[in-house]
Amino acid sequence: MKAKRGGSWRLAGLGALCWLWFGFEQPFGQSPACGGAEAQQVAGSANVQRPNVLFLAVDDLRPQLGCYGHPQMVTPRMDALAASGTRFDRAYCMIPVCGASRASVMTGLRPTANRFRSWDCWAERDAPQAVPLNTHFTQHGYRAISLGKVFHQNLDHVDGWSETPWRPEGSVSYCDCYLLPESLEIERQHRESAPRGPNARHRGPAYEAAEVADEAYSDGLVVQRAIVEMRRLADQEQPFFLAVGFIRPHLPFLAPTRYWELYDFDQIRLPDNYRPPKDCPPEALHSWGELRAYAGIPQRGPLPDETARRLIHGYYACVSYVDALIGRLLDELEALGLDDNTIVVLWGDHGWQLGEHGLWCKHSCFETSMHSPLIVRVPGLPAAVEARELVEFIDIYPSLCELAGLPLPGHLEGTSFVRWMRGEERSVPTEALGRYGRGKTLRTDRYRYTEYLDANGRRQARMLYDHHTDPHETVNIAEHPEHRELVGRLSERLQARLANP
Repeated sequence: MKAKRGGSWRLAGLGALCWLWFGFEQPFGQSPACGGAEAQQVAGSANVQRPNVLFLAVDDLRPQLGCYGHPQMVTPRMDALAASGTRFDRAYCMIPVCGASRASVMTGLRPTANRFRSWDCWAERDAPQAVPLNTHFTQHGYRAISLGKVFHQNLDHVDGWSETPWRPEGSVSYCDCYLLPESLEIERQHRESAPRGPNARHRGPAYEAAEVADEAYSDGLVVQRAIVEMRRLADQEQPFFLAVGFIRPHLPFLAPTRYWELYDFDQIRLPDNYRPPKDCPPEALHSWGELRAYAGIPQRGPLPDETARRLIHGYYACVSYVDALIGRLLDELEALGLDDNTIVVLWGDHGWQLGEHGLWCKHSCFETSMHSPLIVRVPGLPAAVEARELVEFIDIYPSLCELAGLPLPGHLEGTSFVRWMRGEERSVPTEALGRYGRGKTLRTDRYRYTEYLDANGRRQARMLYDHHTDPHETVNIAEHPEHRELVGRLSERLQARLANP
């Protein structure tokens, strides 16, 4: 790990005593005297200034950032955030579909065969016994605000927010808020000409570049509202939990033209693994129906190379657009003097395929679907930490509790990653588990092992990739005789950790 020290807290009363006693780099809530069971006793104390939380959720964000080793990306603000906090290089979602992933993050629970399975799930229905993250913070004195897409269902656990969650009109359920007349005409024609059916989706073009201000698209409106809320919250004594959710870079790839112009289309290439892995079972692949709903995308078969490159270009543009919007929030946080007492958490709800394995979108057990960025900045903890431990998104909930000095609800299934932020070395290997459809997957330090089950729960296919020799998962080695013993051990581990349900 690489680290340097930086940041400070503004604390008062009991918080200041804890600060002085346990050391400058110790955030409030980390010590035995300031956290755990004692935290609840002091939660309402006027003498304790708890840290604020700025909770940034980005839809479909893979680790396609400069700070994650992609120098072609123009993401200076997220890169700077990573440089001032901890970049988790190997953070994994629990399920690569937005609604289920968000429900898992917000409750701290793993998906099962009967819980958090689809894009349109409701956390309050699938896990009514769980206290969601926002509710836990409001119960301990926080003012919790939701702007944009946080839960997939805007009114999911609505009582856990201090105000009714807000989204721009027309942005719910990924409405295709096209701005160009030609895009709107393409959308109209596609809806009139596309085949009908109960599951038919007739959307407009998959991308658009318009000469408009950032606020012309919904994510810009979310940031505009977030800045207003931040100024209001800055004048209150009550600590805040401000959750801001961005729809982009979700399809369709809509961004102001200037962000498209950051990238040279002629320099954009298809991925080297633009084909299914060798010996890949068919259960691991899908037909990327999410993308095929858009006009101009063939209903079957591969994409024309130029279309594929345009999609990659659009994805890059949307990432840079969101990066600029996040930068505006961080600038406002600093201008208001809140940055030295505010934890910032940035996470993407899951990964995304940009043609890798011949796939687009998410919805798979490959690394490209399961891996997503996670960046956390905590004043008082070391900066520029590059954490290589494997962490799971269900670890976010207990980690924020530890950092804020709140007790842990008994239902949580994750573990805090704060020790990695301090630069501690791991004592035991870490691992990450996930699932999608009938697939279950285990990521260890070196391997990704996946099993696919039939309707009766019997294994019908499996995959094994060695990330030391094959980081792009191009050859499935699960059936190679020399790996029989390894596959057996990984299978036992997977079943022990992720049994049905």
